[in-house]
Amino acid sequence: MYSKICKWHFIIGCIIVTGFCSCRQLDVFEKNATIPGYNWKADQPATGSFFISDTSARYNIYIVLRHTDAYQYNNIWLQIGWQAPGDTLYTQKIDLSLGSDAGGWEGAGMNDIWEVRKLIRSDVLGRTGEYKFTISQLMRENPLPNVMSAGLRVEKQP
Repeated sequence: MYSKICKWHFIIGCIIVTGFCSCRQLDVFEKNATIPGYNWKADQPATGSFFISDTSARYNIYIVLRHTDAYQYNNIWLQIGWQAPGDTLYTQKIDLSLGSDAGGWEGAGMNDIWEVRKLIRSDVLGRTGEYKFTISQLMRENPLPNVMSAGLRVEKQP
């Protein structure tokens, strides 16, 4: 009887120790702006900001875009605005692939909603402080229908 109790205490102790050892903080920021009526106007950018305190770490920066299955194109042209603390606004045009006729939609889907996350930058962010961003659509169709949200995800690399 005593050996069974010790065995269970040992197993429970191992589970607790494993739980504490496997816990680590994941430094992630994600900000997604909902597109009103799922019609994204070119003059209504998704905006946000995030704070960086560790300037020695590398960060992965992703565009996160959610669209419906009724979206008409295999890609979307975006203009990304990026402003480091105390710096001027830097802009970059990106042709973001969302799928293909042969392979279907990229990303994760549930029913008729699709979310794609694409790495656009992996870098050391050299300044401490608040970083600001804007994401605008540059497609010929304006407003662009069936886009639900757009945003940015920043992950600190382990």
